[in-house]
Amino acid sequence: MIHTKKLTLSILFIFIAVLSGLAQTEEDKSETLKVMSYNIWNGFEWGKDTERKAKCIEWIKSKKPDVVALQELCGYTEEMLKEDALKWGHEYVQLLKTEGYPTALTSNRPIKLKERKIDSFWHGVLHCETYGIDFYVVHLSPADAKFRLKEAKMIAQDIQESKSDNYIILGDFNASSPFDAYALEKNNSLHEKYRPKGDNKYSNLLNGNFDYSVIGQFLACPAVDLALNKVDLVNAGHTFPTPALTGKYNNTDKSIVANRVRIDYIFASPNLSNTCEKLEILNQKKTHELSDHYPLMAEFKL
Repeated sequence: MIHTKKLTLSILFIFIAVLSGLAQTEEDKSETLKVMSYNIWNGFEWGKDTERKAKCIEWIKSKKPDVVALQELCGYTEEMLKEDALKWGHEYVQLLKTEGYPTALTSNRPIKLKERKIDSFWHGVLHCETYGIDFYVVHLSPADAKFRLKEAKMIAQDIQESKSDNYIILGDFNASSPFDAYALEKNNSLHEKYRPKGDNKYSNLLNGNFDYSVIGQFLACPAVDLALNKVDLVNAGHTFPTPALTGKYNNTDKSIVANRVRIDYIFASPNLSNTCEKLEILNQKKTHELSDHYPLMAEFKL
């Protein structure tokens, strides 16, 4: 009888241990959140560059992101976006618009649309919620520093008024960070490139200087630049341009290297940033030809 009780208890303990192990595995799996941001460059030439599109989709799939923010989905419909997203395992999508240069968000969990803002913006802002986090997918003006600042102020105000503690702001900001100023201020080539030519009324400089006020607006939300202390910003912090632009718009191999800059970011609310374990700017050889921008991916332990 005693032996039977001992055997029963042993089996019970083993059963509990197995269940605990399975529960822990599921818990570990659910705690990891991988968030990617990618400007895919003119919607793969409005869908004409099928080879680049196929390679890019396959690459995104290989990284296994949980949430993907996209910019420049030119020519896309929601059905087209769903078709692509399913290939990297995302059933849920939201598209900002179907004309111009849309942004989008895809996720492997349901997405709640909060707001589409197009009026008063160069391209627009997509505000959605997934994983219990507010995502603001941005694509700010590529040509006008003053217009960008207006956009940044409007987005920052929305975030502050929302009273949310969990938000991520990500995308193509077309703006320089004060954390990159040391290298930028010595880059005469980039300064010359940004200087308006002829009768161009737009300028990427603010009063003739590199502009850090746009990123400053987001830092003051408050939000944390997730690349800080996770990326070598001086030597490997560039997100634009890529070698895919060689031979286009007067770009050469030399000018592409000379004009490297960080204009794509992932920002997070302070408490959420504390859970970020990793931020990568994926500017390796595999992504050289997939777009004119490099993607970013942040990994959180929630």
